[in-house]
Amino acid sequence: MPLKAKILNPAISGQAATMATGPQAPKEEPRNDPDDVLFNPIYGVRTIELNRPQKLNSLNGSMARKIMSRLQEWEKSQLASVIIIGGAGPRAFCAGGDVAALAELNASGPEGQAASQAYFALEYQLDHLIATYPKPYIAYMDGVTMGGGVGLSVHAPIRIATERTLFAMPETSIGFFPDVGGSFFLPRLEGSIGTYLALTSERLKGVNAFYAGVATHYVHSSSLSSLTARLAEIEFKDYEDMYSRLATIAATIAEFETGLPHDEPMLLAGELRKAIDRCFGYGAIEAIIDALEDEEKDTKLPEHIRDWANSTLETLSERSPTSLKVTLKQMELGRRWTIGEAFKNEYHIAGRFMSHPDFGSGVSARLIHKPPTKPTWNPPSLQGVTREDVNKFFNHEGEFPMKLRNEQERDYREYPFRMGLVREDEIRGVVQQGGQKAQKVIAKFFDEGGRRSGTREKVEEVLARKCDQDEEGCLIWKR
Repeated sequence: MPLKAKILNPAISGQAATMATGPQAPKEEPRNDPDDVLFNPIYGVRTIELNRPQKLNSLNGSMARKIMSRLQEWEKSQLASVIIIGGAGPRAFCAGGDVAALAELNASGPEGQAASQAYFALEYQLDHLIATYPKPYIAYMDGVTMGGGVGLSVHAPIRIATERTLFAMPETSIGFFPDVGGSFFLPRLEGSIGTYLALTSERLKGVNAFYAGVATHYVHSSSLSSLTARLAEIEFKDYEDMYSRLATIAATIAEFETGLPHDEPMLLAGELRKAIDRCFGYGAIEAIIDALEDEEKDTKLPEHIRDWANSTLETLSERSPTSLKVTLKQMELGRRWTIGEAFKNEYHIAGRFMSHPDFGSGVSARLIHKPPTKPTWNPPSLQGVTREDVNKFFNHEGEFPMKLRNEQERDYREYPFRMGLVREDEIRGVVQQGGQKAQKVIAKFFDEGGRRSGTREKVEEVLARKCDQDEEGCLIWKR
């Protein structure tokens, strides 16, 4: 089996013709901009273009309704084979949702908060539809990809980063939490990377979104239009399953890969990756902060790691204490949730935040006020956020008012298709077979399945960080 796209749940791939019915496609409202999303057919390809470049293609209810309706329509169409989503203009794929509008709604009281939560239901239903879509769905993460834009892209089996990609989950900085399926996606990144990104809002630029596993491929932005045209030429056989179709698409994308930029080293690697795993593997924010303080004081560590610890402590001190504690618990529980459970739980958590003062304060200070100011968090410190306060965001006694389409038929605990760079657990499995030397391990992953772009860099980094060598030069995996 080629390693380019490893299927983990075969039940997902063969169900396009036997899908259960779910919520009806939402109807568009007359007052909405008819051109905020553009749809185009190109032979078997169907393209979705987010068309609000002046707003960095930020997602609103009008756009979400249109996209959901088209996806449901294309799911039933034998003429639609591949879905591609991208953003208009060179600056952004999608910079997030219109949280300023939500904050204004919340300020009007319970009725406004209910309207805000209705938006989250729509957004999460759309993201869940994407996460369980039975046809190849490709996201061009070209430009700013944050918040709501992450929900539209990160659950796709194929996610393409470019030199213009700027990925982040900045929710803790505005008194919110990493939603849009972040409960599922982030804990499944390697090591403690997901927790680190969730708590700090660290930005990943360009190829580093690919190295970190956020994207599955890296292509220069100038090649995207040609790639779309080439994908439109593909004709699948009726009997081909999802795995076969994704493998064909991956091979097609490889035709447009021109190598990775040599002037952008892997960011979350080496000593920094070790420090992230040391510090962000704890189950309490206070323990994470203690670990960072230890790193900052440890003169045996490289200076750049001590500097990183200092800046990370400063970053966390600026975040909403409530958001930090809720997000860390979200990461812990999300490792065990199914994709459906993740969105249902996030719906409840989002509703709690709509009535929490930190969301309004954070959005007003960070996004509405010009220039941005410092939010007033309530409680203002970690000590003021009790365990009972945190548990309220998760204690809903099994009552989920939000319905998800095809939840039972397409639910899963791991993404059904594993694409992109070789993962650390795969490398560990080979090394632990014994008698393996570095070049042999590199060659194995470089040669199998066509996973060439970035493979050498990833395997070399993992081996250097996780392995020792015996007297004969064979690798020994560190415990």
